[in-house]
Amino acid sequence: MKIGIIGTGNMGSGLGKLWAGQGHEVMFGSREPDRAKELAGSIAGNVRGGSYAEAAAFGDSVLLAVPWQGVEESVAACGSLADKILIDCTNPMTPDYMQLVVGHSTSGAEEIAKMASGAKVIKAFNHVYAQIIHSSPEFGNRKANVFIAGDDAEAKQSVANLIQDVGFEPVDSGPLQNARYLEPLAELCVQLAYAQGMGTDQAMCLIQR
Repeated sequence: MKIGIIGTGNMGSGLGKLWAGQGHEVMFGSREPDRAKELAGSIAGNVRGGSYAEAAAFGDSVLLAVPWQGVEESVAACGSLADKILIDCTNPMTPDYMQLVVGHSTSGAEEIAKMASGAKVIKAFNHVYAQIIHSSPEFGNRKANVFIAGDDAEAKQSVANLIQDVGFEPVDSGPLQNARYLEPLAELCVQLAYAQGMGTDQAMCLIQR
């Protein structure tokens, strides 16, 4: 699959490297295309770099991996995302990550769906620490879960496949509206890791009997 990645931070670079390692074609996009090209050059596989618009046009699936404060500008810079699978791993948090700024009656993902007209938005990876992306999703005999939410069944399955490709276990968490619960889950993860001092070598795992 061709995957465009909007952002060159820890989440975008980590997932891009993993997907490239599984044979997917990856293009990083940045506000500074030279930065994306430099990152692409450091990763083995079919990887390239360019602008946000170039990465968005390239991907059949597009990962949005930028801080919440830059989401609106970044989505606008992508150009048309109609009919694209837009994987949203963002969280609507304050710059210090200690509070949510959107919730209850909507979610960051639902607001992104309004910005990206015609895109098939799937919430995924938002509660996974970047450190786990860069290390391993395996905890003994268990795999870290990635809870996903979206309204398009085919797009959701495609994202589930991408999640499995990089060693995580997807959990279908219902429609995109349920991002209203996944985003507070991500804030809980931040609070556990930093405010409670538990660190980031942990992950969510649903245990079913």
